[in-house]
Amino acid sequence: MSDIRQIHIEEWDLNLLKVFEALHEEGSASRAAVRLGLTQSAASAALGRLRRLYDDHLFVRTGRGLAPTLRANELKPIISEALDKCRQSLTLVSGDRAGFAGRSLSLGLSDDFELAVGKQIIDLLGEEMPGLRVVFRQTHSRIVEDMLMNREIDLAIASGGFTSPSLGSVSAGEGQYASLMDVQFAPDFLTLEGFIQRPHLLISSGGFIGMVDEVLMAKGLKRQVKASTTHFAALPYLLLGSDAVATIPLHAARRLAAFHPLRLLETPLEMPAYAVNLGWRRDGLRDPAIAQMKEVVSRILRQFDWQAS
Repeated sequence: MSDIRQIHIEEWDLNLLKVFEALHEEGSASRAAVRLGLTQSAASAALGRLRRLYDDHLFVRTGRGLAPTLRANELKPIISEALDKCRQSLTLVSGDRAGFAGRSLSLGLSDDFELAVGKQIIDLLGEEMPGLRVVFRQTHSRIVEDMLMNREIDLAIASGGFTSPSLGSVSAGEGQYASLMDVQFAPDFLTLEGFIQRPHLLISSGGFIGMVDEVLMAKGLKRQVKASTTHFAALPYLLLGSDAVATIPLHAARRLAAFHPLRLLETPLEMPAYAVNLGWRRDGLRDPAIAQMKEVVSRILRQFDWQAS
C-alpha cells in the first residue's frame, strides 16, 4: 500500500476521523454507518480513503466483523482526543444544555455497579444533561487504567486500578459482601460449616480464585466451587433451582434479591471492605460535558448506601 508522498491536511475530509472512530468502536462497517447516518457503501468508501491516508489496512475482516490493526489501535487515542476537543469547542459555543444534544460519553464499570447505580445515573443525567447518551462499557480494576488512557471510556467506576499520574480518582464509598441463595433452599442464616459444605458459584474475571477463597485460605479452609462466571447478571439464572451459594458485593446482591426469588444472607466470614472509586483522565476534565458527568456520577456514588443495614 505504501507510496512516499507529502500529506496536506487541507486535502482531506476531516469527517473521515468520525468514520474511523465509529469503525473502531463498533467493529462493523454496517453498524458504523447506522451510527453516523450514512449508507454502508459510503462507510466502506470512507474506509478506503482512510486506508490510503494512513497507508495501512486499519481494519481487517474476521468472522465477527472488523478487527483493528496495530496501527489503528495506535491511532485511536490520538483521533479520539482530536474529536473530543472539537466536541468541547461546540459545547462552549452552544451553551451547556444545548451542547449535550448528540453527545455520547462512556462510563466504564463492571455489571455489579451497573445493576446497583446504572438506572440512577441514566435518570439523573437525563435531568441535568438532556440530550446526552451515556454508554456503559464493561471494565474492572485490572484493565480500567488502560481503557481510560486509550480513551475507550471517559469515566470509570472500579475498586482500584487508578495509579497513573495522568488519572484522577476519588473514593466514593466502601463496599461490603453478602451471600445469595435460592429462597427454596436458603436457611434463615448461614453457619461457617454450612457455608463451606454447600456448592459455590464464583463471579470472577479470572474464573478460579475469589476473595472468599483468600479469606478461607488464611483460616486453613477451602470451599467447593461448582462453576464460575464473569457476569453478576447471570447469577439468578444459575442459582435458581440449586442449593448453591454465591458471595458477591452487597450492592449487587441487594439489587438481584429485589427482583428475583433469592435470599440475601450475611456471609459467615469476616470479609474485607473495599473502596469504590470514580476515576477519570485529568485532561478529560477540560471538556465541560465530561466534567459535569463526573460531578453527577460522583454525587450518586456518595449518596448511595454501600453498608449493610
